[in-house]
Amino acid sequence: MFYTMMRVVGENRSRGGREAVDQRRHKMERSAEHEGRVSNACLSRLQRACAPALRRLLHIYWRFRRGMTLGVRALVIDGQDRLFLVKHSYTPGWHLPGGGVEIGETMLNSLMRELKEEGNIEIAGSPTLYGVYFNARVSRRDHVALFVVRDFVQECPPHPNSEIVATGFFALDALPADTTRATRARIAEFFDGAPVSERW
Repeated sequence: MFYTMMRVVGENRSRGGREAVDQRRHKMERSAEHEGRVSNACLSRLQRACAPALRRLLHIYWRFRRGMTLGVRALVIDGQDRLFLVKHSYTPGWHLPGGGVEIGETMLNSLMRELKEEGNIEIAGSPTLYGVYFNARVSRRDHVALFVVRDFVQECPPHPNSEIVATGFFALDALPADTTRATRARIAEFFDGAPVSERW
């Protein structure tokens, strides 16, 4: 009888222990589920809060990763079919006049500004867009728009300065010896009918 009672008590204690363990496990599982729901809710709110900033960062990244820079150059031709060239202080050779298009400028605005700054040339008529070239020598995202300017006014030649050390109108058969390869290529395309390249 005594042993039977002890066995019953032992079984009750064992059953009670298992029930207590089961209760603690269920409690821990409910707590984990609750914490998971709270964490997901917090993460969702964080994602919604960060989304605008993330979009702005991505926009900036793609702007610099895939953005394009643009420059303008001009074949400025006078009444004697001479071509206006400039020589810079910071790079060798003679070049067609022009420069980069600034933020807020149109290509025509930029062309007018550059010709005035580099050659004291004021455009009087409508320039003709001759072509757009990929300028890989500057960067993999740079392009140059080439205009033809025949109607212009130059009251006097510009004085040399820290950027432009020399300028002049040159006959096509009397170009300076160090006229750049790209400049000669554009001259050959326009005046001699050479095939037009996609690259500057």
